[in-house]
Amino acid sequence: MRVLLTSHGSTGDIYPVIAFGRALAQAGHSVTFASAPLYEREIKRANLDYFYLPPDWEQEIFTECMRRLHRAHHPIKQLREIYRFALPFLGEVIDRIEEALETHDVLCSSYLFPHYRAVADRKGKPYASIALCHNTIPSRDYPPELAPTLSGFPKSLRARWNIGLWRLVNFVVDIWINQTIGDILKEKRLPAARNFIMGPADLVLVAVSPTLMAGRGSIHRRFQFTGFLRWQAEPCQAEEKRIVNFCRGEPVPVLTFGSVAFDDKDAIMRRFERNWPAGKKIIIQTGWSGLSVEMERPDILVVGKMSHDQLFGHASCVIHHGGAGTTASALSAGKPHIIVPHIADQDFWGSEMERLGTGFALPSDHWPEKLPGAVRLLETRDQFREKAREVRDVIAREDGAKRAIDLLQAHVDAHNLNRRI
Repeated sequence: MRVLLTSHGSTGDIYPVIAFGRALAQAGHSVTFASAPLYEREIKRANLDYFYLPPDWEQEIFTECMRRLHRAHHPIKQLREIYRFALPFLGEVIDRIEEALETHDVLCSSYLFPHYRAVADRKGKPYASIALCHNTIPSRDYPPELAPTLSGFPKSLRARWNIGLWRLVNFVVDIWINQTIGDILKEKRLPAARNFIMGPADLVLVAVSPTLMAGRGSIHRRFQFTGFLRWQAEPCQAEEKRIVNFCRGEPVPVLTFGSVAFDDKDAIMRRFERNWPAGKKIIIQTGWSGLSVEMERPDILVVGKMSHDQLFGHASCVIHHGGAGTTASALSAGKPHIIVPHIADQDFWGSEMERLGTGFALPSDHWPEKLPGAVRLLETRDQFREKAREVRDVIAREDGAKRAIDLLQAHVDAHNLNRRI
């Protein structure tokens, strides 16, 4: 297959798709990854062909976009903000994807971009999307996030209620998308977005553990749980040496908020520093927010960009924002963790970790004050460590990339067969 991949956003949106592309290439397929120049180096490091898409933003502009998402609060409002960010260059993106698709057999994008399906349809090419969290997968067993449940009612009534709510959310999201980017879709002679939630593609690769997370079920076989897709930043030997000297052979808590950015960062970190116990070691990764502490303390080590696998290898527990990529890394490392959700699917990941028993969530408003007690609880309760190791072992037995490749190949074969009939 000649596969055209595309994704936009933060590293949590890009790295899993790079992992999929790398696996496709190793399986003998030709792979091109279309994305912004910020990620060109990582794409080429995976030995994938890079295809330019706007925007030509520096890291600081992406970080400011993350701050704006954080201010939006509600997930649907955050989705609308994402499309607003893209308005100045969305027309060029559509043209570029259409151009690239001329020489490829299939288009596969991350979940948030419904217009790509219309582009693929116009070119007569199959299309698939990748969902990095299962909170958007419609199910008879669960309502959408933040919606009321009918616990205690008969199962058949709950199922009808849940599906009704999913259809309502689908209707609302379609309206918001079309209000935001509808003019550009018309300009490019593409149809309005339709069924963004209920049917975003004929194949949706849900890149989470099928063993641990497919129990939510789905309403249609188009939603296929594959297993996690994981790509890592390069290891950093200089930071490794600093961490080894700091830890002295003992695991310590690791705090990382990844690509999340938020207002009042300095004030929040001052609260953290006031509340963190003297003499208790912790590693802080700067991330996109540039987390740091004002006073040098021998018990706090601040590190920069490095592989999660490398960093979490030194962790007694991980404190993170609940992004899909970071959560997958913490689960794969077998470390108990605390999630401090900020935006999008992160509240959901917090509830999922509580369900799995690998950790729990803290409210983002009060985490600096609550963190010391929460870390003490994680480090002293064997049940969290044991559950984290059980989950790690389950994930290690899964091969998300291989299953995703098999599903994509079958999807392309079926599409080509239908065109010949």
